[in-house]
Amino acid sequence: MQLVKTQRDALLRPLQIVSGIVERRHTLPILANILIRKDGERVSFLSTDIEVQITTHAQVGSGNDTASTTVAARKLLDILRALPDSGDVSLTLANKRMSVQSGKSRFALQTLAAEEFPTVAQAEQYNAKVTLPQKTLKHLFNMVHFSMAQQDIRYYLNGLLLVVDGKNVIAVATDGHRLAFCQVEAEQEFARQEVIIPRKTIIELQRLLEETDQTVDLEIANNQVKLTFSDIELISKLVEGKFPDYTRVIPKGYKNNFTIGRDQLLRSLQRAAIMTSDKFKGVRCIMSPGSMKISSTNADQEEAVEEIEIDYGGDSVDIGFNVTYLLDVLNNLKGDNINIALGDANSSALITVPDNPDFKYVVMPMRI
Repeated sequence: MQLVKTQRDALLRPLQIVSGIVERRHTLPILANILIRKDGERVSFLSTDIEVQITTHAQVGSGNDTASTTVAARKLLDILRALPDSGDVSLTLANKRMSVQSGKSRFALQTLAAEEFPTVAQAEQYNAKVTLPQKTLKHLFNMVHFSMAQQDIRYYLNGLLLVVDGKNVIAVATDGHRLAFCQVEAEQEFARQEVIIPRKTIIELQRLLEETDQTVDLEIANNQVKLTFSDIELISKLVEGKFPDYTRVIPKGYKNNFTIGRDQLLRSLQRAAIMTSDKFKGVRCIMSPGSMKISSTNADQEEAVEEIEIDYGGDSVDIGFNVTYLLDVLNNLKGDNINIALGDANSSALITVPDNPDFKYVVMPMRI
């Protein structure tokens, strides 16, 4: 039975969308496959790793019949990528094998029964539905994703806190050493809800969301979120646990603050970072009236010193930071200037953008 006959790129795009979460090695071998369902011309492609599930569809079916099967996602994707750009590709199903044919190239792949494929059950009830432009939600995730923890024993930090409160949609991420906060405004209004979305889901959404005004529907249930946009449906389980109270972490009322060019500070920190080691990423920052001095040393007694003129008249502050944490935020911000507010050498620093109360970044000091 012929499943699909279409141009290579028309088949490649839906496969690229769903294959991002497919893991080559999994305790369930069928999860290395994608589920292909054909209903006339409409063909849906589904992948899951049990935690996250992505579905998309395309009008690439051949004939009016219905059929479904599962096939190795990576192999099929690699074959399509290797085929010439022009020319039709056909997928044919016979005797539990899928044949991929284009021109004089032909491949035979094993399949597994569609009935054995474990799909994620949708929540019966969603408590809120937020609609935003895709570029707005992508921006929200981009501004905080770098602060998510990776494989932390405190599993609730390995994700992003999403808060819906009134018209505000807030994203917060922290790894215990730094915290990023960003908020955007929705047109609708909601009762306050908080959910923790897993790290893998956020990274996948950053890949799939586009810089467009087309909308994305974000639906929140007690144990999952569902996002629908551009022929894509993504369902993700949530991380259980209590996220730290971010309002207590964000400092208020610091009197030592100054504005500095983002690019100038970024370049200085990049140069200072050259002299740090893989194990110790510390840089020392000394603020005094009119100047900021950045220095770093390593075990070989090598040293880098950078000095920047700043409009600063506050107390002298000698403080150390992990340079990676500073570079992460500076690389993600887009504005010309940033504002830095400081307490003392033992207090967290607050980085904000002038005239933009919607973004805050807190970074803890380190002993140098």
